[in-house]
Amino acid sequence: MEPIQEQLINARQAQKSIASLTDEEKQRFLIKFADVLADQSAEIIAQNLKDLERMPASDPKRDRLVLNETRIAELSKSLVDVAGLPDPTQQLISENTLENGLFIQKKTVPLGVVAVIYESRPNVTIDVAALCIRSGNVCLLRGGQDAYFTNLFIVSLIQQVLQEFNLDVNIVQQLPADRKYIADILKAEKYIDVIIPRGSNELIEFVRKNALVPVIETGAGVCHTYVEQTANLLLAADVVVNAKVSRPSVCNALDTVIVDRQIAAEFLDLAAPKLSSHQVEIFADETAYGILKGLDYPFLQLATTEDFGREFLDFKCSVKVVDDIDQALAHIAEYSSKHSEAIITEDATKSELFLNQVDAAVVYLNASTRFTDGQVFGLGAEIGISTQKLHARGPFALEKLVTEKWIVKGKGQTR
Repeated sequence: MEPIQEQLINARQAQKSIASLTDEEKQRFLIKFADVLADQSAEIIAQNLKDLERMPASDPKRDRLVLNETRIAELSKSLVDVAGLPDPTQQLISENTLENGLFIQKKTVPLGVVAVIYESRPNVTIDVAALCIRSGNVCLLRGGQDAYFTNLFIVSLIQQVLQEFNLDVNIVQQLPADRKYIADILKAEKYIDVIIPRGSNELIEFVRKNALVPVIETGAGVCHTYVEQTANLLLAADVVVNAKVSRPSVCNALDTVIVDRQIAAEFLDLAAPKLSSHQVEIFADETAYGILKGLDYPFLQLATTEDFGREFLDFKCSVKVVDDIDQALAHIAEYSSKHSEAIITEDATKSELFLNQVDAAVVYLNASTRFTDGQVFGLGAEIGISTQKLHARGPFALEKLVTEKWIVKGKGQTR
């Protein structure tokens, strides 16, 4: 652990510095950082270009890596939004006085030192740092090699602002991107309170299986949209196309369309031209393949079993034709990653059945899965989308970067 042990020790010590910040000072810090981010937009883009030059144009992760003026402006605004959210720490959860006179309170407190391991997304560097500082946590950032130059520069900007506020710069640190250090991070239970992996299924599985530090998972997205036979098919086509093409490289993008057999031909006739205009490659089951072949769909493959339960992160999707909602629910139960699932229907009974029975962090009725996002949900920003069921589920943001602490006050009581 020698190469990163000093960083880990410094992170634990930096807790004292961030604990000294008042709520108002945390807000002022984030607003100042938002200004610095906007002012340094040109240099951030220049550093980002160094990373982009190392990534093939065909790599589906490339869109996640890009930072341009629009995205930097959005990130700057999100910092102001986070600053305006209530401080999640020191919130009184409960209090009670026992018969023996002991006064017991339960309050929220910061998690402590939060390590985030992520890939290809430099916006995560900003989001995590902002949310951790707002909630009084120290953060250790282990971004991937793909975004090395961008992350390095962004962390340097954060540390400049920390210095301006006379705070320990080790409140936010960038850990080495070399993969050989991941094992050391996962076993640093003496220094790190929680690890949050964000990225591919392979990364998340590796962290979950090898970490000694407690893990909060932010899962990969295998997202389905089920077009039920009573659906408004024009609406359904628009929703499906938006969920697939608006930003296919993100975890809330659609991966599989499920459609009732009774309306499959009519629906695919409406959706196919829209998907074709974006050159979406479709992996279709036998029934859907026959329909799309008859429509001369140009980007068509016959699906294999591996094409279901697959997170494409590209202009690709699979199509499954089912007899009814029971078959749709069974398919989702088998292949879902429990991220975001949608139904398009005009049947109130079936919509309630779907919303109640589907086991996912977010379920939708007649809307695109692309809305699963912390900022969209009014959380300011997010660490990621948690697909587990302990502590946090769905957009994982400021309110969940805390734990609980019991405070007991007595006057000499003994037991």
